[in-house]
Amino acid sequence: MAKKKKMRYSGIGGQAVLEGIMMKNKEQYAVAVRKPDGEIEVEVEHYLGIVHGSKLLNVPFIRGIFQFVDSLILGMRSLNYSAAFYEDEDAKETVADKAFHKLFKDKADKVFSAMVMILSFALAIAIFMVLPYYVTSLFEGYIRNASFMAIIEGVLRIVIFVGYVLSISLMKDIRRVYMYHGAEHKCINCIEKGRPLTVRNVMRSSKQHKRCGTSFLLFVMLVSVILFFFIRVENPVYRVLIRIALIPVIAGISYEIIRLAGRSNNILVRMISAPGMWLQRLTTKEPDESMVEVAIAAVEAVFDWKAYLYEAFGYEVDDSWLKDDEEPEEEDD
Repeated sequence: MAKKKKMRYSGIGGQAVLEGIMMKNKEQYAVAVRKPDGEIEVEVEHYLGIVHGSKLLNVPFIRGIFQFVDSLILGMRSLNYSAAFYEDEDAKETVADKAFHKLFKDKADKVFSAMVMILSFALAIAIFMVLPYYVTSLFEGYIRNASFMAIIEGVLRIVIFVGYVLSISLMKDIRRVYMYHGAEHKCINCIEKGRPLTVRNVMRSSKQHKRCGTSFLLFVMLVSVILFFFIRVENPVYRVLIRIALIPVIAGISYEIIRLAGRSNNILVRMISAPGMWLQRLTTKEPDESMVEVAIAAVEAVFDWKAYLYEAFGYEVDDSWLKDDEEPEEEDD
């Protein structure tokens, strides 16, 4: 059995989309989709970010805010691209559709995507930030201890989040997205473990990864519990406003934690990452080989993994390994 290698940070990240994968490397990203006819379609684009070139991207706790917004924008673009392959061609355009396209013309799709993203973000704030506070406030007449109330609100927020993740995981379409999510993680783990990017090696890699967006969102919940415990105001209106106002701060802190988790593997980092890794058992499912092929196509469109393996692990990939699909080292946990 080959000697077990340490994980090495590669810099690539991704997201599952409808019947496909988006992979991003620096300013370039690729969306690979398994079309209804079975073929894999790959589109490669550039995304510079909302503050490209700014020194703010080097400032800890501030950079995470912009990274979070960029991930939302890029995620929506990728989802729209993949969904276009599965649109109902027989669906008739409604009066509202015609009016919307007439008003915004060639920018209609971008405006609609922005509206959906803003609405989704607003709903997320209402459900995961405001709702727990409102439910907890119903008990103010019975519980006088402010610290205990803050703990109850925090626990309720986490319960609502985990319950939401669990409930949508039961949906058939979401389950397939979660399978592609697993394929995305397996590809990145395969590369960062120093293995040639083959279907066999990817299938044997772990479907959990410390830089996952699921872990980031859980960190958001946990960090909010801590901040809201120490930052308090008496006025009910101000309590709601401060929860909304602190969202950028929470995102910035959570980003730094997830960034550290992706670059270190010491025992403290593993302990911090453990809850997120556990939650990924719900948001990632074992993919089939056809899904892994899509993930590999997305990676290879934006990332030279052979050059990375030579630079990070010190060996060149023999093409005969890829043909023989060589037996890798021990399977990941």
